[in-house]
Parts: sequence; structure tokens; C-alpha cells
Amino acid sequence: MSVIGFIGTGHIAAPMARFLSGKGHRINVSDRNANVAQSLVNSIGARVLDNQAVLDASDIVFLCLRPHVAQAVLRDLTFRADHRIVSVMAGVPLATLTTLCAPASDFTLTIPIGFLEQGGCPLPACPQPDLLASLFAPENPVIGVATETGLNAHFAICTMVPGMLDLMATAASWLGDQTGDQNGAAAYTTQLIAGFLVAVQGRDDKVLARERDALATDGTISLQMVEALRDDGVHDVLCDALQAISARLGD
Repeated sequence: MSVIGFIGTGHIAAPMARFLSGKGHRINVSDRNANVAQSLVNSIGARVLDNQAVLDASDIVFLCLRPHVAQAVLRDLTFRADHRIVSVMAGVPLATLTTLCAPASDFTLTIPIGFLEQGGCPLPACPQPDLLASLFAPENPVIGVATETGLNAHFAICTMVPGMLDLMATAASWLGDQTGDQNGAAAYTTQLIAGFLVAVQGRDDKVLARERDALATDGTISLQMVEALRDDGVHDVLCDALQAISARLGD
């Protein structure tokens, strides 16, 4: 088992720390977010250390800082050549990490979501997937991505999660207005989408279109919804947003 450290301890780091602790790894966390760090002390026996002490005591280091503060924090730290570094910081490129974390040279970039703790979270890994696979698979599928451009496109897709939640919140609110039961509307909307996605079978590139077409057949209200969204340009807005986010990450 490894000693794994987290620089930046927040809502992204905590589920990973709990998952890895459950696999038998020893966990060190930084004291940047005292409340989250203390909860990890209570739940998994993590050690809370300052940033440099986390590095000194760990073999594998997860960098979970907000991108706009990453350089200010990392440039004052001393890394070792044998450190294995995993960055979950969108918009901090490999070239920057190579400079900030020298002499460390073993880097993996990825994109975790909080439900990783329960399994089923796909983890794109650039430039190679071996370390993440050894830590998180098979519960969480690891997908090798050859280039940072490709990884940034995966980051852009991740932003669809809050985007879809925003749409679902609007739909649930509309339903609550119709029924007078906002709590029930939220529960129904959430379970409807969650249950359907769990039931979707297949991993081929046509699975989403196939499931859509099975519901949105001629003359149905499902087709009315699909066509209304297309006619109002929602798909164009989505593609434009994804392209802009991906380009921003590559700047």
C-alpha cells in the first residue's frame, strides 16, 4: 500500500481520500480547508500536515488546488524526483506542472467527480492511465487520453454536469409549481433521470442516440421535446459553450 498525500483538501479531494483509504492506503492531507481536513481525520484517520510535510511524507501526491492559486502555492514547495504526481486542476497544463514540481517527472492529469467514492466515475488519464488504474479501477473505469487537448475536451464535458443540474432544477421547479409540491417534484425529477441513466446499457458510440430514438418516436410528446430543443438552438449553444471552455483550458 502507498502513502498518498493531498495538497488542497476540498470537495474534490475528500471523496478520493475516502476511497483510497478504503483500499488500505495511508492518507495525508493539507490543512488548507480545516473543516474538510478534520472530517477526514474523524472518518478515515487521515493525518493533517502543512503542504511541505504532506510532500515529505507521501509517495503519491494529488494536486487539488484551485487553478488560480496553484502556482502561488506550488512554487514554494520542494518536490522529490520519486514523487508520482496526479493533478486534478483544470487549466494547469503539464508544462507548468513540470516546472513547478521539478525534479518530479511522473505526472498524470485527470478529472474526478465526487461520486467516484461510490464507483462508476469515468477517469480520463493523460498522458498514461497506469497509476490511476492501479488506484481506482475496477470500481471506476480509467480511460487513457493521449493528448492534453483531448483531456481538455473531457474537462469541458464535465461542465455539462452542473449545466444539466441547472436544467433539472428549472424543470423540477416548474413541476412543483404545477403540483404544489416542490419537494416531491425535486425527488421525482432527480430519480427519473438517475434511474434511467443507470438502466442504460451498452458502451458503443450509438447508445445515447439509440436510447433517445427509442423514446422520441413519431407523434410522441418525447419527440416534441427533442424537436423544440433543436429548433430553439439549444444544441448549437451547447457545442459553442463546449468549444469555448475547451479553448479556455488550452490558453
